Amino acid sequence: MIRFLIERLFQAAVVLIVVALLAFVMFRFAGDPVAQMVSLDTTAEDRAALREAMGLNNSLPVQFGQFVLRAVQGDFGLSYQMGQPVATLLAERLPASIELSLVAFGIALIVGIPMGVYSGLYPESWLSRAFLILSLAGISLPTFFIGIMLILIFGVELNLFPTFGRGETVDLGWWTTGLLTGSGWHSIILPACTLGLFQMTFIMRLVRAEILDVMRTDYIKFARARGIAKGRINYGHALKNTLVPVLTIAGLQLGSIIAFGIVTESVFQWPGIGLLFIQAISTVDIPVMSTYLLLVALIFVSINLIVDLLYLLVDPRLRVRSR
Repeated sequence: MIRFLIERLFQAAVVLIVVALLAFVMFRFAGDPVAQMVSLDTTAEDRAALREAMGLNNSLPVQFGQFVLRAVQGDFGLSYQMGQPVATLLAERLPASIELSLVAFGIALIVGIPMGVYSGLYPESWLSRAFLILSLAGISLPTFFIGIMLILIFGVELNLFPTFGRGETVDLGWWTTGLLTGSGWHSIILPACTLGLFQMTFIMRLVRAEILDVMRTDYIKFARARGIAKGRINYGHALKNTLVPVLTIAGLQLGSIIAFGIVTESVFQWPGIGLLFIQAISTVDIPVMSTYLLLVALIFVSINLIVDLLYLLVDPRLRVRSR
């Protein structure tokens, strides 16, 4: 177990270093940040002095080394446009993105798994066919279109939910949350449904496929021959043996929800890190863009590590192999 954990941590460190290098090199060709920070009447001497103060005259290896050393210490530099530490900006925006992602992920699991189980156990029923049609629409339609349609129907026509913003929030010191206010819950419904629809339909189809495969196996037939109750077979044997692939996909989906909620945050003007990243791209704010990609990589690596550890709890064969 300890060796397994050490190996995963080493792999995570390698991935983060590679992502940091790619982000650093790629964004160095995104544009000149000095041109975005100064006005047209700024003299060439002032521009050169600003480049020297920002360390842009150093060689790329030196700049990358300084970036990595500062990142290890939690210092990601200053935003070129806002003049604030990038870590502070991300800390202010991260709670909004995490809450939106967790609510969307909860909707995807709570709705998607029962739909997948039902459509897998009763594949010929009319309700299962309706679920499949709904899942096809959820996978095919782009996220921005779903968000705009929800805004049009439930926000503009029916006037049931807010169409932008986070609503009222409560400051808990190092965390701000809107889940403790009615306005916060009212504001998060539409973006959470938009963000979670694709994941819900994806999880539903995955669970359905796994249930169908498990129900054809010999040990399920043997359990039926022994006269074991149908509910115990369906939920005690079949559903349990679908957990490993579902854990894999669900973990990756949670990471993708947090990382790629950019479109949803842009449509609903949700004040999260995705919207901050879009604003940083438009202004060539390299420290913000690089730090965002590092944060995304850290989220994926952490979730993959947690999923690997959950494997050991779910599958006894992996515990024996790890020993």
